[in-house]
Amino acid sequence: MKDIPQGHRNTMEFVPEERHTASVVGNAEVVSTPALIGFLEQTSHRAIFPFVEEGEVSVGTRVEVDHLAAAFLGRPIVAEATIAGREGRRITFEVEARQGDKVVMKGRHVRAVVSRDRLLGRKAGG
Repeated sequence: MKDIPQGHRNTMEFVPEERHTASVVGNAEVVSTPALIGFLEQTSHRAIFPFVEEGEVSVGTRVEVDHLAAAFLGRPIVAEATIAGREGRRITFEVEARQGDKVVMKGRHVRAVVSRDRLLGRKAGG
């Protein structure tokens, strides 16, 4: 893994669809907590993607978020991940999802950069 600068950030925009709603599991027609977490994880992964070397992958290891407000279908959600710290191969992000001016989810996410072969239980070169 290459050096990742503190404060490096990534922003991505998502337009939630029916498959992202809580109604999929029998709840309301709003964007579900797992979907929002997925947006934040993807944004975090993409933030460090340029620093991951061949044969390495990034995996989520911790999610600590507060779901603060409802988010609705068809309206863009902007997810932002900012590197708050690094301890070895673990990278901590401050994450936030907004819909318009409203913060809908906020918290921290940790990812680790690991060997793809080791993760999948493969021996290197075989």
